[in-house]
Amino acid sequence: MEKDCPVLYIVVPCFNEQEVLPQSHQHLSQLLEEMVAKGNVANDSKLLYVDDGSRDDTWEIIDRLSGDNNQVAGVKLACNSGHQNALMAGLAAAVDHCDITVSIDADLQDDINVIPQMVERYKDGCDIVFGVRRERKSDSWFKRTTATMFYKMMNRLDVDTINNHADFRLMSRRAVLALLDYKERNLFIRGIVTKLGYKTDSIFYDRSARTAGESKYPLRKMLNFAIDGITSFSVKPVRMVFMVGILFLIIALIMLIYVLTAYFMGRAVSGWPSLILSIWLVGAFILIGLGIIGEYVGKIYTEVKNRPRFNVDTTVGLEKD
Repeated sequence: MEKDCPVLYIVVPCFNEQEVLPQSHQHLSQLLEEMVAKGNVANDSKLLYVDDGSRDDTWEIIDRLSGDNNQVAGVKLACNSGHQNALMAGLAAAVDHCDITVSIDADLQDDINVIPQMVERYKDGCDIVFGVRRERKSDSWFKRTTATMFYKMMNRLDVDTINNHADFRLMSRRAVLALLDYKERNLFIRGIVTKLGYKTDSIFYDRSARTAGESKYPLRKMLNFAIDGITSFSVKPVRMVFMVGILFLIIALIMLIYVLTAYFMGRAVSGWPSLILSIWLVGAFILIGLGIIGEYVGKIYTEVKNRPRFNVDTTVGLEKD
């Protein structure tokens, strides 16, 4: 394995991608062949597809592609484990066979044509090269606005993320090995990668619209992903609950002074409306606080069980060393 001509594995997590996978494979295979022909990467570089427990014919397509082309490998997970776990499974399977990996989603909305530039940055000494979107014009107004809010909120909560970067990145072998040392079950890979400490760089590109199939990140999954990202890397929400508690204590003391003053001055004290409003307001903040704390307790519960993040059913095209 040499840095001038590294072995590249392109890791592609797949979940119910039978509609888009053949077309995506055609583009990826053509790109890989061109890179091998130009001497950018070694001829034993491969495309590694990870079937994340798909319910359609995704694995059958991967199995067929591997049989037809020795530059294709596949990992089939025993059940759906989630995008982040599927990506980790692919990286774990690839790391012993290659010098560098590039992770990319199966819909190829990310621009594969910048992968050669990523490889060049690796040859210049970078261990991690982030693929970063220039803009989000292809997104709906709602998704664009919520994404902007998400990145701003993460930065305010001291979570080091790259704006407009998802999971399209190049990683060297030592960077992948370092990533695999992080054993938490509540994965937020794009937050972990920035903490590895190795030399990084960014490549900017324009994202395309999805050509087939449907998005695997509906609003519910996007919200869950955002919550995982925040609670996996920051304790600020818990501190915010404490500060809100202090604020309400101060308000309660002020109200106590007001009530006592009104009582001794013979004023009529407002009763039911203010009481009900106070109960609802304080009750809402109590529930919010319990929900935030419960999120952290739930993550502790998940971590201490120490269950495996994924189970591999079978693999194809991966020779054992």
